[in-house]
Amino acid sequence: MRAVRFIMPKVVKVDSVADPTIEQPTDAIVRVTATAICGSDLHIYNGLFPQLKPMTLGHEFMGEVVETGAAVTKIRRGDRVIVPFPIACGACFFCQKQLPTACENSNPNYGPDARLFREKGGGLFGYTDLYGGYAGGQAELVRVPYADYGPRRIVGVPDEKVLFLTDIFPTGWTAIDKSQLAGGETVAIFGAGPVGIMAAKAAWLQGAGRVIVVDLLEYRLARARTAGRAETINASKDDPVEVIRGMTEGRGADVCIDAVGLEAQRNILEKLGNLLQGERGTMKVVEACCNAARRGGKVTVVGVYGTDHDNFPLGKIFDKGLQMWFGQAPVHNYLDELLALVLADKVRLDDVITHTLPLEDATHGYHIFNRKDDDCLKVVLKP
Repeated sequence: MRAVRFIMPKVVKVDSVADPTIEQPTDAIVRVTATAICGSDLHIYNGLFPQLKPMTLGHEFMGEVVETGAAVTKIRRGDRVIVPFPIACGACFFCQKQLPTACENSNPNYGPDARLFREKGGGLFGYTDLYGGYAGGQAELVRVPYADYGPRRIVGVPDEKVLFLTDIFPTGWTAIDKSQLAGGETVAIFGAGPVGIMAAKAAWLQGAGRVIVVDLLEYRLARARTAGRAETINASKDDPVEVIRGMTEGRGADVCIDAVGLEAQRNILEKLGNLLQGERGTMKVVEACCNAARRGGKVTVVGVYGTDHDNFPLGKIFDKGLQMWFGQAPVHNYLDELLALVLADKVRLDDVITHTLPLEDATHGYHIFNRKDDDCLKVVLKP
């Protein structure tokens, strides 16, 4: 089969690799019909998450079941399915506590300490050997472990309508859900990428009174206004913290969302600081969220971070009494609810797609997405 392979930082290739096979009786094999390049794939592409050998990338995918293991009973050959990006068994201590991203059984590198190069959380599709070394879904075929727990059957709708239930919409939903809106709050979202726009959609659905999106690029802000129905701030022109305070009688937003993560824009001094302190990327968006949130407000972080960072604004967080939540989206917990919203046409997900390419053009897709060329916001690949 053909698959998108990470070779080294800034180098991905579409190669021929062996077809996946059933390895456990709980596995399924899915023929991929649509897959996407995610912003967190770029963290691997840019070398911020280490991967020392080639691997198949991709964790946003869906397709048709072509084979199942002997223990799989909930899906069968011929079913169309969407597949959550975390790999979880459904039966361990953490899965039973609704924490599928902490699954104890899906990652051989699992551990309680979350160190830089070992003891990570549950397995992820196509996300380095640190998270289990699973081949991802940017391929013609993919092995799906624990196939009775993760995949959901899809009938009678186009791929693009439901594809983003595998990651970016549940991630945006998590950012808002963890902030526990009571209704009428001002929500400020840092990052007008696909996750930020999905967070804007989720904010309206969960009762926000006002949604503000911050970014550096006008084409992304334009999409946040149309697809996310948000007010926008261009951080390349204005100080977003001061603007948000000015929009909220000097207090700040009730909720701030970091939908950017470690690859926010850095200057040369910040990059030098990374080297000196053993850090990767920057936490400037976390700091901006803490600055822009009102006293007693909430900050949720769904942008990806891979290392500890010096100068974490602990004093500010303490003095302002901020409540904070960090982490990967527990997609399994939300998937049925969010699928129902999509099928009832209460939310549209495909309006963030800017480029649809054949799988063979994945190298070009990564290039334009990483460089933000051609107003690229979201790339869907078709095997």
